[in-house]
Formats: sequence, C-alpha cells, structure tokens
Amino acid sequence: MTSSKHSDSASVAIDPVRLEVIRNALVAGAEEMNISIWRTARSTVVRETLDYSTALFDGKGNAVAQSTRIPIHLNSMSVCLEDIVSNHLPLDQWHDGDVILTNDPYCGGQHLPDFVVFQPLFVKGERIAIAAAIVHHIDVSGGAAGSYFAGAKEVYHEGLRIPPLKLVNAGVTNQAVVAIVRQNSREPEKIGGDLQAQIASLAVGARAIERLAERYENSVIVTAMDAILAQSEATMRETLSAIPDGTYRFEDFVDDDGQQAIDLAVIASVEIHGDSCTVDLSESADQAPGPVNCTLNMARSGVYCALLSVAEGRAMANSGAYRPIEVICRPGSIVNCLEPAPVANRMATGHRIVTTVLGALADPLPEVVPAAYYGVSYVAALSAPDRFVEGERRVYFEIEVGGWGAHPLGDGANGFSAGFHNLANSPIEMCESLFPVVFTEYGFVEGSGGDGQYRGGLGLAREWRLDAEWGSLSGNFERFRHAPYGINGGEEGSKGRFLHITEEGTTELPSKISGVELKRGDRVRLETSGGGGWGDPAQRTQADRDADKTGGYC
Repeated sequence: MTSSKHSDSASVAIDPVRLEVIRNALVAGAEEMNISIWRTARSTVVRETLDYSTALFDGKGNAVAQSTRIPIHLNSMSVCLEDIVSNHLPLDQWHDGDVILTNDPYCGGQHLPDFVVFQPLFVKGERIAIAAAIVHHIDVSGGAAGSYFAGAKEVYHEGLRIPPLKLVNAGVTNQAVVAIVRQNSREPEKIGGDLQAQIASLAVGARAIERLAERYENSVIVTAMDAILAQSEATMRETLSAIPDGTYRFEDFVDDDGQQAIDLAVIASVEIHGDSCTVDLSESADQAPGPVNCTLNMARSGVYCALLSVAEGRAMANSGAYRPIEVICRPGSIVNCLEPAPVANRMATGHRIVTTVLGALADPLPEVVPAAYYGVSYVAALSAPDRFVEGERRVYFEIEVGGWGAHPLGDGANGFSAGFHNLANSPIEMCESLFPVVFTEYGFVEGSGGDGQYRGGLGLAREWRLDAEWGSLSGNFERFRHAPYGINGGEEGSKGRFLHITEEGTTELPSKISGVELKRGDRVRLETSGGGGWGDPAQRTQADRDADKTGGYC
C-alpha cells in the first residue's frame, strides 16, 4: 500500500495583527501572480478559460498562500514539489535565479499539458519562500490536437515529457529547452508565449516577498508562515472533530476509459478518528488501459478538495490543512496508476474521487453535503485550417461545465464551474473570431437538473458548425453512463450527450473520442450533465414548481 501522511508542526506565536498583515500580503502576492498570467498569456485556454494557478510556498516547500484558481492545481502543487525535492532536485541545489520546470506525471506532475514551475526566493542569502505557477498549455504533441488522445495506451502516446530540470539557471534561461517545447507543439507561438507569461509570474511573486522583507526581518516572515500553516491545521482538525467517529463508505463510477474498460469503480472508505481522518481508496478499480488514470498525487488532491469543501471555507487551503489527512491508495489502481499508464484525462477519475468522498460524508453530515455536481471536465479540441493564414492550422480547445448539485439550503447553480476545477467559459464571439466555427446554440438544457426538495442545477448545450474544409475532433467527457447522484431522496441529474450532426443524419458519439473527421457544414453538439437533487421531491413547494415551469427548468 502507498500512503501519504503529514506530520504535525509545533505551534508558533506571533502578534495577531502582524500575522494578518503578512497573511494578506502573501495572498495578495499570489493573486498578483495570477493576474500577471491572465494579462500576458497567448492561448484561449489560459487567457479565457483561466486554466492555471499560482501560489507562494515557505522556504521549506510548504504551500502557504494561493490565488483563487484551480483546486486540483493548488492542492497538488505541494505534492509535486515534495516529489521533486525528495527524488530529483533537493532544495540545497536550488539557487537564487533558478526556475525548476516539469510536466511529468510520474515526477510529481499531473498530465503532460500542465507545466509546473518553481522559483526559490532568497532574502539576505536565506531561502524564505518559493513562488510556483502551473499552466495548462494548449498542445504538447501526442496523438490528438490538444494532447487529449483517447486512444493512448501509455504516457508516451500523450506528448512531450519533461523531467524536473532547471529551465532557468542563475538567471539564464535554457533556450534549448524552450526550443524543444515549441518544436513539440501544434501551436508553437501560443505555447511559447504562455510559457513566458508563466515564468514572468514568478518574478511578480518574488517582488511580493521583497516588499515584505523591506518591512520585516526574515525570522518574522518565517514565523508568520509557520503560524498560518498551524492555524489551517487546527481549523481542519476542528472540522474533522465535529464529524462523528466511524467509517463511511461510498462508491461512484467512471463511465469508461474510451477503449475497453467500462464502469470503473471509485470507492472511498473515510475513517474519522478524533481530529484526523484516513481516506482509503484501495478498493477502486485496477488502472485502465485508456487515459483516465490518476497518479497518487492527483488522488490526494481530490481528497483534499472534498475535505476542504466540508470545512466550508473556514480552513485556509494550504499544506497545514492537509496534515490531519491520510490518503491510502493501492498501487496499480485507477487512483494510483503505475508508469507508463496514460493519464491525459485524469480529471474523469479526479472529479469522481471528489464526489465519492463527499458521498461518503453525506451520511454523517446530511445537512452539509450537497448532491453530486456534474463531476467532469468536458474537454473538446478541434484541429482545423487557420481561417486567415493559408497552409496553417489551429487548435480550438475548450472546457465546458454543467449543473451543481442541490444542497440542504437551496437549488444547485446552473451551468457553472464547481468542484475540482474553477474555469471560465470561452466567449463565443471570441471563438468565432479566431477559429473556423460558428455557434448555433449556447444555453441551458431544460429539465436536466435532478428533482428534489431542492433542484439540481441545469447542464449546458453548446453547439457549433464547422466553417472550414476539414476538421479533426477529439473529446474527453464523462457522465454519459452514470448520472450525478441525488442526496436524501433527491433524484439523479441528467446524463451528458455528444452529437455529430451532418446532412446524412445525427450520430451520438461516445464520451471519449479522437480523430473524428468533420467537413464543412457539420455541426457538433455537447450537452453537459445537470446536478443531482436534494431531498424528497414531494417536499418541493408549489411556488418553486411554478417558478421552475416559468423559468424553463422543467
């Protein structure tokens, strides 16, 4: 068995006012890094969808403050850094002006499109912080545009692998690495620009630490960081202490791996013991031939996301909050795959870890845990000719969302990012101006939210027409076979659908495809899942029923 457990840290004392000043300065620094990437990135997946994250760590490698970006990124960056330091580049080899880069899921990363960079920050010769940024890059080669190849049978089919290395050494960028990255992308200009934006954000984080160091001695900043971590740990322990001791079990399913495996169980056994807990995912299915597998650090990120949700915002998300949580996974399972298993669509399983852990905790916390949200990153990518430059082609990449699960106090949100990711939509006007697509529909799917005392949120319908001579389409979706569950008598949300519409008729596509050929005039329609309902439908008020009909919700 493989497990992860963090040791407790000794409590530290610091003036409360000063602590809050430093805490907010660190959070502001992470947010400034976030804005820097947003304002300078080149690709739509970064600039519009906002698929990136930034954070500041202490000098020992503990995540302390983060921006309001992607939970899966932020909960796993500390695990990635831990892997790099333990197995590849010890911290004593990190020097002023260095930037460490990796995207390898078997060296602490997530999947190959996600590049992670770290920069140690020194003040008066002492490493007191580390700036970090993770960015989803639009294409890193592999068997399909966007690097989501549903036919991958091993990670080597998925694109360029970069082991942990110094992209910048003492302030000097290794241009050979940059050239390799650009050469292995279908969108070299965009990935080159996004990588520059990512590295530049680290300098913004460095300036935030420098401003703090102008006001406080190093020892004060270090002590404050320790105190922030200790506070998060204490709050998470209070959250866990409020849950009755016991073992709670739940299972949910990944539809399929796009190849030969179906109904892949994700099973969580959550044991609460005092102010700590153990989440055992070892009963989950064996790793799949196709790319829906998670590495251990991905599984840990999903568990942390679920438990931080139960804390309802009281625990600041950082390494301190993870200390009371032990995660156990069986090597060779879908939640702890072994190299070289493919992992591009690891979010299919990652979302399911979140909904499974929350499902287990719905038993002891019926007035806290919501029904299941849509629980998938609906990723689609189109390779097609550039509409402006003859002989060039472009990658149109988008990620869609669905309906939230209803909760004990009200209906679920409609067509809004939830759970394991935190994404914005790609505006259709912008997409039409850049890519050879014309949108024919974008709106809610009526009746897609699960019925209940409180109704699940509605899924989305997004449909476009190809306005080019040819196109090659890939899609990595979920919830086509297993709908989002209801809670406390609530009904399931709707299942998703993916349609290819031509003059000859309509073909319902499977949830995971690559290389589907399109011709001019073909339409592609995605319908995302609605959220599950909460409570007995008989308890929904007549006023709410009337509002549902008037608003087109049913």
